[in-house]
Amino acid sequence: MLPAASNRRALPPGQRWMILLILAAVILANIAQPFPDLAPLQHGPTVALLLAAPWLLRRWPLSNSAFACIALFLLLHTLGARYIYSYVPYDDWSRALFGKDISSAFDLRRNSYDRLVHFAFGALLTCPLAEIACRHGKFTRCWSLLFAFAAIGLGSALYEIFEWLLTIVAAGGAADYYNGQQGDVWDPQKDMAAAQIGSALSLCLLSFRR
Repeated sequence: MLPAASNRRALPPGQRWMILLILAAVILANIAQPFPDLAPLQHGPTVALLLAAPWLLRRWPLSNSAFACIALFLLLHTLGARYIYSYVPYDDWSRALFGKDISSAFDLRRNSYDRLVHFAFGALLTCPLAEIACRHGKFTRCWSLLFAFAAIGLGSALYEIFEWLLTIVAAGGAADYYNGQQGDVWDPQKDMAAAQIGSALSLCLLSFRR
C-alpha cells in the first residue's frame, strides 16, 4: 500500500524560504538581547511553531499568499519580542530617518508598537483562517469569512486571559514587562478592538476577491 500522499507532499519552495527567513529573524533578534530573562517567553512559541510548520503545512496545505500573511505577522512579532514590545525604539528610528519622531506626529502617549501588532493579528491572519475554514473545513465562502472574524476575536480574548493568568502566577515585574500595559487599564480592551478592526478591514478586502 502506498503511503498517504498528503503526508509526503513537498512544501512549496516559497514557503520553505519564508520559514527560514523567520528563523533567521528570531536568531538575529536574540543577538545582544536587551531583555534575556524574558526572551524565552517571547520567542519560544515562535520557535515551536516554526518546528511544527513543515508537518502542519503538509497535513493542512495553505496557499503562498495565506502563508505569507502568517510569516509577515511572525516577523512583526519577532521584532516586538526583541524589545518586549514596550521598548521598540521606533521613535529613534524615525528621528534618524526623517528627523521627527512618530509619537509627536500622532500625539502618542505610550509605545504603541504592541497595538500595531494586535491590529496586524486581525488584518493578516483573517485570510489564512478563512482559507483553512474553506479548504479544510469545507465551509462556504461566506461562512469561512465569518469564522475567521470570530476566530480572531476568540484568539484575542484567549491571549488577554493568558496575560491575566500570567500576572497571577509570575513575578510582578516580569508579568508587567511581558504584558506591556504601560499604565493603561483599558489595554486589553483596546488590543482586542485593534485586532477586530484589522480583521474587519481584511474582510472588506477579501469580500471583493473571487
